[in-house]
Amino acid sequence: MTAGPGFDLPRLIATNASAAFNRLIGLDVVAADDGAAELHMPWRDDLTQYAGHLHAGMIAALLDTACGFAAATVVGAVTASHFSMNCLRPAAGRRFVARGRTVRAGRKQVFARAELFAENDQGELSLVATGETVLVPLGG
Repeated sequence: MTAGPGFDLPRLIATNASAAFNRLIGLDVVAADDGAAELHMPWRDDLTQYAGHLHAGMIAALLDTACGFAAATVVGAVTASHFSMNCLRPAAGRRFVARGRTVRAGRKQVFARAELFAENDQGELSLVATGETVLVPLGG
């Protein structure tokens, strides 16, 4: 971890634990360092849409959070100003893995990307969605 205002893994774990939504969905921060973060969430039937796949709103939340936490390792606290995602295939698996990385960090904007993978019962990962977020450092 580089010196500066960025969050380290213990601080991101604490930040994650302080968010009621993240606790509700069972989101865990498992890795974070120098512009990258990895989050895991177990499969939950109550987070699906009508066809039995993970709801797109949940996909967006995982991608956005991975981007935000990756950015936070570089610049500290951030908030999103723009977010987009691409759903590539139905999201179903025993667990979801979201990996975010900082693309560019400036004083006023931070650009980050994330990928969401579904993990099957054999531990194999399939890419199910990608996202990009523009974030604003909160300077605090």
